[in-house]
Amino acid sequence: MSLPAVLLAAGPSPSPSPSESPSVSVPTLQDAQESANQAASWVEQNWSTWLAISLRVVLILVIASVLRVVVRRAITKLIDRMNRAAQAGNGGSSLGGLLVNAERRRQRSAAIGSVLRSVASFLILGTAALMVLATFQINLAPLLASAGVAGVAVGFGARNLVTDFLSGVFMILEDQYGVGDVIDAGVASGEVIEVGLRVTKLRGDNGEIWYVRNGEVKRIGNLSQGWATAGVDVTVRASEELDKLRATLTEVAEKMGKEEPWNELLWSPIEVLGLDSVLIDSMVVRVSARTMPGKSVAVERELRWRIKRAFDAADIRIVGGATAPAEEEAVDPAAAVAAPSAFANPTSPQARATAPLTPQQPTGK
Repeated sequence: MSLPAVLLAAGPSPSPSPSESPSVSVPTLQDAQESANQAASWVEQNWSTWLAISLRVVLILVIASVLRVVVRRAITKLIDRMNRAAQAGNGGSSLGGLLVNAERRRQRSAAIGSVLRSVASFLILGTAALMVLATFQINLAPLLASAGVAGVAVGFGARNLVTDFLSGVFMILEDQYGVGDVIDAGVASGEVIEVGLRVTKLRGDNGEIWYVRNGEVKRIGNLSQGWATAGVDVTVRASEELDKLRATLTEVAEKMGKEEPWNELLWSPIEVLGLDSVLIDSMVVRVSARTMPGKSVAVERELRWRIKRAFDAADIRIVGGATAPAEEEAVDPAAAVAAPSAFANPTSPQARATAPLTPQQPTGK
């Protein structure tokens, strides 16, 4: 029998009368009791698991918090102990030939402590977070893969920032420079007024402030480390007596090395190195000394002042390197008499060179 024939044989289904209403099941007290029993049974079966997970999470968080506090305090005490040991060892004056001040030590210690505390907190809290997620039986492989991809993307986009940060960390750890140092960073030079993990602030010679990114610094010339050299070249006449000249300079050097405050600025005795060059009408004597960093200019100025006064007292004349003495610049009368024709002709080069300058009278037309 085909499907339409079956439908026709069945005929239309009788529709319910308006007086009839569909049956609605009303929950009884027994149904509610069964539902409550099922919920209680489910809770009873799983409460031990929940309690174990909760206790494990709380234990992980407590241990992570306590470990973080202990590590941060240990780092702080270590930095303070290093500062006290360095201050007791050098008295705040020098450390391995490096001039150290309180502000420089404070900023360097603060930066190192901040980096170490941040790294410790990141490691401890990050490990605790992964352990908590593992406690809830969450698959960490996709999370770690996504974090790795995101880290690579962020590192590639902010590679300059990462470079600046890492360069700043190594600069501080290696103590390449500090507050108060005068450095030449290539892109700028001046006195260091602040050292950061990303940017170093320099004050230039004219008072300007330079913000130098640590990642841009390819070389650093620290003018405040070790010692500086104060060198003075004295040019005198070639006819001066060498023994007298050396004795005068030696006396000046010994006297200056014993007087304050120059004896504290000098790291070695002032030495008369001898003749640096000898010309026809002059000779150059070099005097040199090692000074504290940044004090070479002051020592050179004082040394020149004392040498000039000593030479005046000893009747030793200082001349310019390219200028002949006045006695040798005078015109020889015999030469003038021997060649009178040179001065007789007013248009000759010799006459124009020696004749006084007089204003020319205007000629009328």
